[in-house]
Amino acid sequence: MKLNRYIDHTLLSAAATEADILKLCEEALKYNFYSVCINSCYVPIAKQALGQSEVKICTVVGFPLGAMSTEAKIFEAKTAIEQGATEIDMVINIGRLKSKNYLAVLKDISKIKTAIGNTTLKVILEISELSKNEIVKACEICIDAKADFIKTSTGFSKSGATLTAVKIMRKTVRDKVKIKASGGIRDAETAQKYVDIGVDRIGASSGVAMMNNLMSNAAY
Repeated sequence: MKLNRYIDHTLLSAAATEADILKLCEEALKYNFYSVCINSCYVPIAKQALGQSEVKICTVVGFPLGAMSTEAKIFEAKTAIEQGATEIDMVINIGRLKSKNYLAVLKDISKIKTAIGNTTLKVILEISELSKNEIVKACEICIDAKADFIKTSTGFSKSGATLTAVKIMRKTVRDKVKIKASGGIRDAETAQKYVDIGVDRIGASSGVAMMNNLMSNAAY
């Protein structure tokens, strides 16, 4: 699969304007990215802009802290899906995980997955806040909660994806859950390294630069 079909073309800045979202959608159509990843208030705009194209609409829930109530996350997710979102990226309850309240973390994810049914659910672990053992535990919980993906980072913490963390995630989940790497992936060479170690999706705001780089190297 070509790199463009791994990319969730992302714009989650609080200052992103409606014009910025429309530009994001235009770029996604031009390069045939897998999806656009946006804040949920912009889902209707993206739905109209993308029309009947194959570009998906991914939105975030409980973002970027993960500390909202489960009920709030469910409401946000279901509303976004009604408006056209096809994938949900939710943030795990990091504080509860670090408190070792694993049942609460499991229930949070499970209830959201149950509420959204067949819609793809990605769970953001925020690896920069977790130890190796906490990453492993979070992965195990996501398997039990029947999440479709685990995702490295929000891009709003102190650091983003790392190859080391993704290798830990892959070893833990094997082929039971897919993996999305996001946060700090800014060039095609780095993105390809993640794909090579088994990542199924790349979250990036630099997708256009990646594609231009590949095309200039006649590799795209």
